[in-house]
Amino acid sequence: MADWAPVLIGVVLFVLLTPGLLFQLPGHNRQLEFGSLKTNGKAVAIHTLIFFTIYAVLILAVRVHIYTG
Repeated sequence: MADWAPVLIGVVLFVLLTPGLLFQLPGHNRQLEFGSLKTNGKAVAIHTLIFFTIYAVLILAVRVHIYTG
């Protein structure tokens, strides 16, 4: 049986936390922008830290597992 939780959680978080897709922190004109589809270096760094934190909490602390038959 394969554990698909790391892959699935990683893909979902990557899509949701892509800077500029849903939100961007920090934005170009404001601190938080929604749906701008633009990005900058600071936003990429912040979104990377958010991704790593949520991913680590879900995989290591909560121990989410999805097994296939």
